[in-house]
Amino acid sequence: MRARSKELLERAIAAMIAAIDVYNKPDFPYRAESFTILALNGWELLLKAKWLADHHNQLRSLYVPEDRSKDKRAKFKRGRSGNPLTHTVDFLARKLTEAKVLDEKARCNLELLCELRDTSIHFYHRSEALAERVQEVGMATLKNFVTAAKDWFDADLSRFNFYLMPLAFVSPPAEATGLPLSREEKSFLRYLEAHKAHEDDPAGPYSVAIRLEVRFVRSKATDAAAVRVTTDPKAPAVRLTEEQFRERYPWDYGELTKRCRERYADFKVDKKYHQIRKGFEQNERFVHIRRLDPGNPRSAKKPFFAPTILQEIDNHYRKR
Repeated sequence: MRARSKELLERAIAAMIAAIDVYNKPDFPYRAESFTILALNGWELLLKAKWLADHHNQLRSLYVPEDRSKDKRAKFKRGRSGNPLTHTVDFLARKLTEAKVLDEKARCNLELLCELRDTSIHFYHRSEALAERVQEVGMATLKNFVTAAKDWFDADLSRFNFYLMPLAFVSPPAEATGLPLSREEKSFLRYLEAHKAHEDDPAGPYSVAIRLEVRFVRSKATDAAAVRVTTDPKAPAVRLTEEQFRERYPWDYGELTKRCRERYADFKVDKKYHQIRKGFEQNERFVHIRRLDPGNPRSAKKPFFAPTILQEIDNHYRKR
């Protein structure tokens, strides 16, 4: 018989896959609300799976204790059907954060998700202005879920397509009339911005919200949009600047090494580290080689690294 925590983990993954499937359906006006409800259900099951795993798979650890000041025989609070009530997402997230099991950014993200869920169930949002905000929270929710499942249960979710369809792929209507935000919607946006005030580390495993950007990239596809690269600020074209490269690859060798020292308990600057680092120098996803003279292949060069390279280095060291 499988442990109850493993069964809850499988159900949590199934709920999150359902949330993604619903959100990525085209022309589905209630998809953001449905995603929020299902995604929070997935997270609640994941938190309960972790709670059970840390409490010897005893279901009693999940039950809400009754106030025994009036009746010493009472043990647990019960619902309409008579079944014991289990702890809420808020309770589990807070307790696991206090125990240094759940990251604070993930807990803040769940607070936002709970607020969206409550509004979706108990009332409604009529404005499309919240669509981008919902996706920013949702993208972080999925990222945090995958990271927690890996950290807690060594669950490899790479076989699933854990992504939300970017807003850029959804064509806006030719004409749109303005719809003012209600007082409730304005309050929620202020609440969201307050939580997003904390700067997220782009290389960090957890996030409160993920901001979306649309960028042009070089492509050999025959149906790709044609653009011109220029430094003329008046030209109606896409310009690639040094700042854009540095934004994507902000770390030099010294900064990468510093981040590794802070991130890993068993890290050393030795032959192993140099081999791992050099193994990524041909991968443009993680490394950009800058030459002093771009036109001279013999020119001195210096590598710059994208923060996402840490996610690959994680496979070789033990995180603190």
